[in-house]
Amino acid sequence: MEILGILIPVSLFLGGIGLVAFVWAMRHRQFDDMEGDANRILTKDWDDKPRP
Repeated sequence: MEILGILIPVSLFLGGIGLVAFVWAMRHRQFDDMEGDANRILTKDWDDKPRP
């Protein structure tokens, strides 16, 4: 049971770090272009032939 005294604060600390990282990513607009990559891969110009 005494291990819970270590595990609970560690898990709260790691959860806090994850929350801070998520808020930072939202404020720096990391998630703005949700459709860009999906559309880019579908609209790639496939006429380019690989070079030998």
